[in-house]
Amino acid sequence: MMDRRGFILALLSSGPAYAQGFAGLGADANGFALPDAQQPISFPRDHGPHPDYRIEWWYLTAPLQFTDGTPLGIQWTLFRISLEPPSKGGRQVPQVWMGHAALTTRDRHLFAERFARGGTGQAGATGKSFEAWIDEWQMAGETPDRLSLTAGGTDFSYDLELIAEGPLIRHGAEGYSRKSASGQASYYYSQPFYRVRGKIDLGQGARDVSGQGWLDREWSSQPLSADQAGWDWFSLFLADGRKLMLFRLRGSSEYRSGTLIAADGTTTSLGTDQIKLTAGDKVKGIPTAWRVEVPHQGIDLQVEALNPGAWMGTRISYWEGPVNVNGSATGRGYLEMTGYEWGGN
Repeated sequence: MMDRRGFILALLSSGPAYAQGFAGLGADANGFALPDAQQPISFPRDHGPHPDYRIEWWYLTAPLQFTDGTPLGIQWTLFRISLEPPSKGGRQVPQVWMGHAALTTRDRHLFAERFARGGTGQAGATGKSFEAWIDEWQMAGETPDRLSLTAGGTDFSYDLELIAEGPLIRHGAEGYSRKSASGQASYYYSQPFYRVRGKIDLGQGARDVSGQGWLDREWSSQPLSADQAGWDWFSLFLADGRKLMLFRLRGSSEYRSGTLIAADGTTTSLGTDQIKLTAGDKVKGIPTAWRVEVPHQGIDLQVEALNPGAWMGTRISYWEGPVNVNGSATGRGYLEMTGYEWGGN
């Protein structure tokens, strides 16, 4: 009999949107719901799942430090994937849940992966009393303003508390985030104001950590255009209290977008012509150093990976890790890069 993991992987491989990895997110949205700029995000409804859409995620990154100042970072992501569009007959749509957890230090990158079928209670999410979980991995709280987060693998674990000290941020036009010149889009909001405290265990006993956290919530049915193969995404905490989210979608032409967030939560949307992203040194084909410029805001940053080897060798693989920021401002953050090959050119 096929085991649970084998069943889930067979389902994922059966659909062209997933067999192609992240590039498959440009597949036709035939039958699935699409984001609508005239229907803004609404809370608390949109903290929960959206089964009419092909894919969504709950995605937490946190640059942290031990009490002696040693830097590290953690990532936790829960993906919900619909394998079929909603049925007019009301039949339950097959859902797959996929969880990723990672911990990165200067010299170690540890990660784990989980899979679950929808409808079994093994994984899921709710919005009214916020919870997202897969097996014993869990992000939960009465609201997203105050959450607990637990996860781990065979050689690491973390147990963290997240307290929001600022507002939720809607990206794009009130949460409607364009992803291409031809009109692909997602719903996208963040909570980038978390103060994080808790414990991390690397196999030698629990140690106290603290730092900042950034939660991203995004859902769509076709977030890429057919020619886009992946993205480079930055979430940066600057020492003066500002925060910066930028992404570059790579295809026949680049599409860039972002949000500059003031210390008080005021936002400035950034378009393609206002953002310059220049890849620097590569490690095994992955650009782990970048120059990030937003000239009209006086921003000129050097962004470098804490650990260039932070490759996520998961079912759909990508690079993900904490970064250090220098230049016109200093800070820390996270970088995610998809659509690359580890060891490529």
